[in-house]
Amino acid sequence: MNELAITVIGRDRPGIVADVAEVLARLGANLTDSTMTRLRGHFAMTLICTGPAAADVEAALAPLCAEGQLLATVRAVTPDGEVAPAGEPYVMAVHGSDRMGIVAAMTRVLVDAGGNVTDLSTRLAGSLYVVLAEVELPPGVADALTERLQRTAAELGVEVTLRPADPDLL
Repeated sequence: MNELAITVIGRDRPGIVADVAEVLARLGANLTDSTMTRLRGHFAMTLICTGPAAADVEAALAPLCAEGQLLATVRAVTPDGEVAPAGEPYVMAVHGSDRMGIVAAMTRVLVDAGGNVTDLSTRLAGSLYVVLAEVELPPGVADALTERLQRTAAELGVEVTLRPADPDLL
């Protein structure tokens, strides 16, 4: 069975998710993982599905992209199978005045501690910048990591929290 990574981006409008999902359903594609968001009036969707060949999906999505409002890419990927979490789940939240380098600095601290960012979103609301990240951390590093995150946050003039995630909610 084919496993495909599909991206769809373009100017937001109502119905994009339904249009893409209907195309995939007609082809017999099983949507296994997906994320969708609206970024400053632009739509962005990434999904993984199994089923049809990449060329068939590209052809079926072409009418949605015909007027140049959307761009869709389809790529065959190698299935990883079930992957057990590499660490303990945590949620990192950062907020403060917007400035260059917040995401770079805070995620570098996570990586240097052996952490892995599994989901990340950012939002700019006026001058307030918010980062929300789901991360996996090696067992036993959270306390020391929290101290390093707080030092880095202070240097950036932002606030940070790191808390265990409820696995049932992820």
